Amino acid sequence: MTDSETVGAELHEIIGFIGLGTMGGPIASNIQSAGRPLVVHDLDRSAAARLLAGGAEWADAPREVAERCDVVLTSLPGPAEVERVALGSAGLAEGAHDGLAYFDLSTNAPSMIRRIADVLSPVGVDVFDAPVSGGPDGAASGRLAVWVGGDETALERWRAMLSVFSDEVHHIGPIGAGAVAKLVHNCSGYVIQTALAETFSLGVKAGVEPDRLWEAVRHGALGRRRTFDSLARNYLPGRFEPADFALRLARKDVALACELGHELGVPMRLANLTLQELTEADGRGWGDRDSRAAMLLQEERADVECRVPADRLTEIQSRE
Repeated sequence: MTDSETVGAELHEIIGFIGLGTMGGPIASNIQSAGRPLVVHDLDRSAAARLLAGGAEWADAPREVAERCDVVLTSLPGPAEVERVALGSAGLAEGAHDGLAYFDLSTNAPSMIRRIADVLSPVGVDVFDAPVSGGPDGAASGRLAVWVGGDETALERWRAMLSVFSDEVHHIGPIGAGAVAKLVHNCSGYVIQTALAETFSLGVKAGVEPDRLWEAVRHGALGRRRTFDSLARNYLPGRFEPADFALRLARKDVALACELGHELGVPMRLANLTLQELTEADGRGWGDRDSRAAMLLQEERADVECRVPADRLTEIQSRE
C-alpha cells in the first residue's frame, strides 16, 4: 500500500478514544476536527458532551469501543486505570479483534503495557505504548511529542493519524520503550525542578532578588542550552578529555554553594549529594577530566554504559 493509499484508508477507519480528561479531551477534539469518525468512552459521560455534539458516537464500555473501531487510543491517569480499561471486565480484551490497533497515550509502566501486549497480540492486535509530552497546552494546540514503542512497520499505517494531534511522532523501540522514554523525561524534569527550588532558595536567602537571579541564570551557560543537548558533547560519546570544565573546579563550585547554604541555614540536600559524587570522582584521580566524568559513577552502580557513536549523535542533531 502506498503512502497516499494508507492515508486514504485511515480517513475511513473508525477511531476509538477512551479517557477524555485534561489531555485526552483536547486530543480527541483535534482528531474530530480533522474529520475522523470517533467512538468515545469515559467514566463521566459529560466529559464527552462537546464531542458527541460534534458527531462522535458514545460507547458504554471499552469492550464496545474495541468491537466498533479499527484503532483505539487511551489517555488515562496511570497503570491501574490502563489495566482496568484494557484487561478488566468489559475491557478492550473482550472486544479485541484481528487487525485492531491499540495506542496507550498514558504515562504508564513499561511492564503493564508489555503485559497487555502479551494478552492482545496473540489475537491479532497491534499494541503500542505511545505516551505524549507537551502538557495541556500542547494537547490543545497539537504541539505534542509522541514516543512510540512497538512494531515499527505496523506503526507506519497509523503515523498520519497520530500526526493529526501531534507534531512529532518518534519510534523509540520495542513495546515498552516509549513508556521508558517518558519516565526518563518526566523524572529528569522533576529532579531538576527540585534542584532549582534548592538553589534558588539559596540565592534569595543570600540577598539576591529572585527576578534578578532568574534574569542572570537564564543567560548563563546552562540557561542558554537545551537541557538534554549537553549530553551529546561529553557524556554520550564518552569524551571527558580535554575538559570543557574540570571536575575539580566543579567540585569547588558546589562546595562553595554548600558552604553558603550552611552559613545561611538553607538545606542543600541535592547539592550535598552532588558534592559527594564529585568528591568521589575526584578521589578516583579524575579531577582534571571534564566534570561530567562524575556521571560514570552512576553507570558503575547501575552496571550499564550509555554510549552513542558520534555519527549517530550528529544524525539526530541534524534533524532539527
